[in-house]
Amino acid sequence: MSERLVGDLSRLPSAGFSTHGLWFWAGMAFILIETTGFALAGASYIYLMNGADAWPLDAPPPALGWGTAMTALLLISLAPTMVLSHVARMRDLKATRFWALVVGVLNGLALVIRGFEFTSLNVRWDQDAYGSITWALMLLHTLHLVTDFIDTGLLTVFLFTHQVDTERFSDVDDDAFYWMFVVAAWAPIYLLVYWAPRWLS
Repeated sequence: MSERLVGDLSRLPSAGFSTHGLWFWAGMAFILIETTGFALAGASYIYLMNGADAWPLDAPPPALGWGTAMTALLLISLAPTMVLSHVARMRDLKATRFWALVVGVLNGLALVIRGFEFTSLNVRWDQDAYGSITWALMLLHTLHLVTDFIDTGLLTVFLFTHQVDTERFSDVDDDAFYWMFVVAAWAPIYLLVYWAPRWLS
């Protein structure tokens, strides 16, 4: 059997950004799965809310303070995250290290605020259907905050302790994109958890 050379790929870069990277597509598939999970949880919340005579069932709505603080923080975090994505694509190591630290601190601060949010929901997770679905939505988003905090933290440590090549810069860019997804996912959850009970009452 004879061999035929179709194309020489030896000069192609070993890694790329966005659609040129394999991990970008893996991340997009992951985000698609997670979006489905958020949509199912949100639909469950709306289903229970529409079938109830009162919403919340037997509790005051969540206090707005910490939830609004979380929303503000997440929106503020978008600017440094976009800068981080840009400098990573430029392969600027010094700037990438700096902005990775900034984004990591904001990620950590989001987890602190989330801890206070749980104390202001005004309902236990096992109190009734309202409490269960409210906590489920909050825990689902918290899982994503924790995941990105760990990912950003490990990447930031790597930036300071290892030789950084295009593949690592691409990882930072992908992580920044994932954080933007986490921020976007919070918007409908914030409206459901904090405002839907107020609109219905």
